[in-house]
Amino acid sequence: MTGDHAAATRTRLLEVKGLKKYFPIRRGLLQKVVGQVKAVDDVTFFLNQGETLSLVGESGCGKTTTSRCILRAIDPTAGQVLLEDGGKMIDVATIPAGELRSLRRQMQMIFQDPFSSLNPRMTLLDIVGEPLLVHGVGSPQERTDRVVELLRLVGLRPEYMRRYPHAFSGGQRQRIGIARALALNPRLIVADEPVSALDVSVQAQILNLLLELQERLGLTVLFVAHDLSVVKHISERVAVMYVGRIVETAPTEELFASPRHPYTEALMSAVPKPDPRLRSERIVLQGEVADPANTPPGCHFHPRCRYAQAVCSQKAPVQEEIAPNHFVRCHRAAELSLRGVARLRGPASGP
Repeated sequence: MTGDHAAATRTRLLEVKGLKKYFPIRRGLLQKVVGQVKAVDDVTFFLNQGETLSLVGESGCGKTTTSRCILRAIDPTAGQVLLEDGGKMIDVATIPAGELRSLRRQMQMIFQDPFSSLNPRMTLLDIVGEPLLVHGVGSPQERTDRVVELLRLVGLRPEYMRRYPHAFSGGQRQRIGIARALALNPRLIVADEPVSALDVSVQAQILNLLLELQERLGLTVLFVAHDLSVVKHISERVAVMYVGRIVETAPTEELFASPRHPYTEALMSAVPKPDPRLRSERIVLQGEVADPANTPPGCHFHPRCRYAQAVCSQKAPVQEEIAPNHFVRCHRAAELSLRGVARLRGPASGP
């Protein structure tokens, strides 16, 4: 089952609505609040059960902050994070701390850096078994048996469980991190750039492992990344983020073939291409990324957009569904014909 019909028949696991996270700017002796850094500003998307959604964008656009708000590692400023639990949608963003503990078993994270995310003073048995211990799952022997099972699941030998992290390579350490994330049988995995710190050959191994585990365990994955080549390989849908806002969300193949937001078009033009004749087609954005502490009026992207018109600097665009499961935040989305990876040399309309 594929396409829109498959998406329509899936259970909605996660809904993020109007999510915001502002960090105060304080100055002076009394540390008076003089402004706000709008790290996440009105983010809305959903995740279906068993699906992988990739969240992509430039460094500093708010991807990691969004993922941490979803897990309630940090408290959002506003908005809803609705997680399906027993047929009901529970708002993770506002649930009392005492009730949040049970939901944490359903949401786990794979961290970006496999070297700093593992405690060097703990053995694999302690690292992978720690979630089980914290949540009071099983007896000591049952926890050990579970660690053995998890290590085999991620392609590591169980006899390694008495070793420390320094004895392993980067790829092996990331497998340990994946095993730890799976210890409590979560339904939602947030993977925060899990392969960006690894060699290219090791990246492929970890990505294939994640795909295999998702199929075997029925996992739902929010995959945070900036490498579009990786995103195309692993995700069913892609959400493109720019300065705290999601500007476009669509099925992966559709987004790569026919982007509808100018920022997405620019990102697609940077995807490596084997044909040297296509390399000159890269779109080089002018100017700097907008400052989240002082965002431009209207569309945040308009100072760098080659299609911008007067309305773009005056009015912030709203997110609209222009095709099934294809959402865009752009005033000109309906009229522009933008260039995707599949048709990079095609003409683009507009000034």
